[in-house]
Amino acid sequence: MVRFYAFLQYREFLWALLLVNAAGTVYGYIWYGSQLAETPARFLPFVPDSPTASLFFVFVLTAFLLGKNWPLFEALALVTLFKYGIWAVVMNILTFIVEDGLPWEGYMLIASHLAMAVEGLLYAPFYRIRGVHLAVAAVWTLHNDVIDYVFMMYPRYHSLAEYVPQIGYFTFWLSMVSIGIAYFFCLRKTGNFPKEN
Repeated sequence: MVRFYAFLQYREFLWALLLVNAAGTVYGYIWYGSQLAETPARFLPFVPDSPTASLFFVFVLTAFLLGKNWPLFEALALVTLFKYGIWAVVMNILTFIVEDGLPWEGYMLIASHLAMAVEGLLYAPFYRIRGVHLAVAAVWTLHNDVIDYVFMMYPRYHSLAEYVPQIGYFTFWLSMVSIGIAYFFCLRKTGNFPKEN
């Protein structure tokens, strides 16, 4: 396990992960392009959920490469990578069930979003998150749920349109689980809020 965590800190691996996440972020914003074009300006920051989550992680990796910690981005990345990673996997599985199949992009989205959820957790031992950082991430995440399912700015999966109320309910509880996971991995482990380096 020690060797594994040492590998996660290799600069070459961090650079590779940074490039993959940066490319995925750009692809994600392009994927949301048609929806963003129709989105009122005040909602724009809250619509492209997954690419914004990976963008937070790009900042985390950039800080690591600079020998620093940016704990607010760490909290935002951990919560949103897990939440939207798992969310997209579940939505694509539901699409597979409803449509009796998926295009190849659906399988790609399942694999890439599962990787999102995992990568945020893998780096949890290196984060320096404190209570205030997790509180901000929690507010951002739950506010995003309000934008998505009260103002109806949720990501479009047309074949699942009739299940939006159930998806909204699931998404809220997935947010709570994601916040709880961040607390468990980054705050609870010391019995108190960890101190900054």
